[in-house]
Amino acid sequence: MADSVRPYRPNYLSHMDRKRFLTRTLQAAAGVALAPAVLRSAPSGTGGLLFAQAPLPYPFEALEPHIDTLTMQIHYGKHHAAYVKNANEALAAEAVPATTAEQLFGTIGGVSAKLRNNAGGAWNHDLFWSGMAPGKGGEPGGTVADALAGAFGSVQKFKEAFTDAAMKRFGSGWAWLVLQEGKLAIGSTPNQDNPLMEVSDLKGRPLLGLDVWEHAYYLKYQNKRNEYVAAWWNLVNWDSVAARLG
Repeated sequence: MADSVRPYRPNYLSHMDRKRFLTRTLQAAAGVALAPAVLRSAPSGTGGLLFAQAPLPYPFEALEPHIDTLTMQIHYGKHHAAYVKNANEALAAEAVPATTAEQLFGTIGGVSAKLRNNAGGAWNHDLFWSGMAPGKGGEPGGTVADALAGAFGSVQKFKEAFTDAAMKRFGSGWAWLVLQEGKLAIGSTPNQDNPLMEVSDLKGRPLLGLDVWEHAYYLKYQNKRNEYVAAWWNLVNWDSVAARLG
């Protein structure tokens, strides 16, 4: 088919019309969906664990042009908020005795799929937001650069290996840099699993995580995950990586 000919797609919104529709939908919510989840008292019979959506550490538009404002509004205000809400509902329903997220993830194989997926989504996104910052990106320095070079040969080789993990994660999931028994490792997990979960093939303390679910990039990059991953390197908050590395 010639490039100038577009196939007929009845009832589909154009890209710009879809953006306008989603913007109006968000505005109609009067900011309720975009507000951080409120930490409530723990239900009786549980270990006291509840998830709360951490405030976004920068304005929605701050990551432009690499991640667009509308994607940030929907991703934080809709997806992340829903993970927090659903995780807390499941915690109450299942009377899980865990008092920390780490305890919950350490026994995650014994809970429902709802709790596993939503607790992972709630926790993973807090790390994701804090792992980015406007005006960051570029090359790490100090102990982070030394650690990456020692583990992977160079910072550039680390980036290549991390990008490869992000690109090879089939379907939805995450790419991770973790500290694994004193050594750095790269890998990925499906869905909303993370390396703290006892069911995960990749285990360790997460230092950096990249969301490769399509909702993280599809409005701007469509199916071009490679462009999204390449743009994300411009936002990596190496200070937060350094703080987690210790």
